[in-house]
Amino acid sequence: MASLNIAGVLKPAAKGHGGAHVAHHKNTSAMPVERMPVPASVTIPLSQHIGAPNEAQVKVGDEVKVGQVIGSTDAFVSAPVHATISGTVKAIKPVRIVNGNMVNAVVIESDGEMALSEDVKPPVIETKQDFLNAVRASGLVGLGGAGFPTHVKLAFKEDAGVDTLIINAAECEPYITVDHREMLEHPQDILSGIKEVVKWLGFKNAYIGIEDNKADAFQMLLKTMEENEEFKDVAQLICLPSTYPQGAEKVLIYSATGRQVPPGKLPSDVGCVVMNVQSVSFLGRYLKTGKPLVSRSLTVDGSAVAEPKNLRAPLGTMYSDILEYCGGFKEEPYKIMAGGPMMGIATIDAEVPLLKNNNAITCLAKGSVKVKPTRACIRCGRCVEACPMCLEPTLIEKKAHLKDVDGLNKASVMTCMECGSCAFACPSGRPLVQYMRLGKAIIREAGAKK
Repeated sequence: MASLNIAGVLKPAAKGHGGAHVAHHKNTSAMPVERMPVPASVTIPLSQHIGAPNEAQVKVGDEVKVGQVIGSTDAFVSAPVHATISGTVKAIKPVRIVNGNMVNAVVIESDGEMALSEDVKPPVIETKQDFLNAVRASGLVGLGGAGFPTHVKLAFKEDAGVDTLIINAAECEPYITVDHREMLEHPQDILSGIKEVVKWLGFKNAYIGIEDNKADAFQMLLKTMEENEEFKDVAQLICLPSTYPQGAEKVLIYSATGRQVPPGKLPSDVGCVVMNVQSVSFLGRYLKTGKPLVSRSLTVDGSAVAEPKNLRAPLGTMYSDILEYCGGFKEEPYKIMAGGPMMGIATIDAEVPLLKNNNAITCLAKGSVKVKPTRACIRCGRCVEACPMCLEPTLIEKKAHLKDVDGLNKASVMTCMECGSCAFACPSGRPLVQYMRLGKAIIREAGAKK
């Protein structure tokens, strides 16, 4: 149970299973977010979300302005992409993104002006559908997760029984502190965004889940609610234990409400919608200004980084430019990751562009990474104890080796969130997360063949 005791802050409704007590390494928590200078060029992938890819709405040689739509599609599960700097379209070409996929991207050379598009204006909202249309037009996807289009998440049916909005401000991943800084620097935007979401979608309850290692964030949000009548009773704060992966969607729902999301079901099936704190903060600003998602805050940290920072950069900025702004490397990096060390994706190099859902770049020097030698399983059961979804990772590993589709389904491998708690806890250094991913791929391949 959380140890922090502040008047007006709720305790968790339930305590989940498993998890890992990882080192926090919140080295940048006291560093305000810096705005990075405009890069000479940006490379903006047209697909930065789960769903249908966008088609280019510009051509080489076009002059573009900040906020202008440069990629869109009529598909529902998608989100438009906007120019993040003003300048000239120099190329439209395939590029590699952090997950290794090749996607089409628009390369814009900066004119140094950062001129705003004439299309940027606050949306007019009179109905729920107007609100959902505005969210889609903003280009918003989950800023702390897999990049699922936010308007799709919010488009639940009125008779679906969805009554609870949960704001994920746990930020349990080591090193990352931009959600923490968002709460300290933009509490009014956060509360304004929550207020609008609740107003137009009719939520009966709204909670903000924060880990107990962020006492100043609790105080800032409470102070803002007390000093502004419009934010009074907008949301209730919940103090969560600082245990990884507290910010995982299903874990957070259980901690906040005591509701369990069954295997194969969505949060809406238990009456909940989860949004990242930066997502609602962005909405709070967008509804007032009309400026779409063209930049984001991220943490740049790790033992190989010369000058760790929290910074805000235009989407499409290359990692290499971001790292150069942070002083480059003080040691040769052993790993460069998009995200944190637990769930982040390792990249081959720094020549990849910043995406909407990239909340951190973590660069670790070789000496700071303890790599366990892989040995035989000793059947200690620590992976089972650590799994927040109550799975048996070693059983899944065995079934993946055998390519046993029925066995993998019975072991509920698709329920795995790939948090890495099992591999973290394993004394034998078994690559259990990789086997979880392999098991899922085997099931998908079998389904495709059918």
